[in-house]
Amino acid sequence: MYETLTQLRVRYAETDQMNVVYYGNYAQYFEVGRVESIRNLGISYKDIEEAGVIMPVVEMHVRYLRSARYDDLLTIKTTLRELPEDHRIEFFQEVYNESEKLLTSGRVVLYFLDAATQQKTPMPQNLREKLQPFFPAK
Repeated sequence: MYETLTQLRVRYAETDQMNVVYYGNYAQYFEVGRVESIRNLGISYKDIEEAGVIMPVVEMHVRYLRSARYDDLLTIKTTLRELPEDHRIEFFQEVYNESEKLLTSGRVVLYFLDAATQQKTPMPQNLREKLQPFFPAK
């Protein structure tokens, strides 16, 4: 299993009139967690795209449990439970506040696509090599 933690502070523009984070912003928080998770491996999304592979989101499920508010310091936990074996990668994500209370949880599925053809393609080999040590053979 591969897991990372990423922190960010809620900006005023991300809240609604009730001083609560607008629900749509969690998609961006999840994206920040995923991008930083891959960056922690020494690879950036930009590197993947420059190699001719794009990663569109094809599915997202979110469960809202508690509210985040302006200026809260959030921790986004991003987890890969399985090493991708084909064109699909599934991230499990949780957002916690400074009191370590779970605010939001979600699951996001992305596909690896060849940028030129828009066809499904396996996970890039350099990403597989970086993730492999976190998933010992059974």
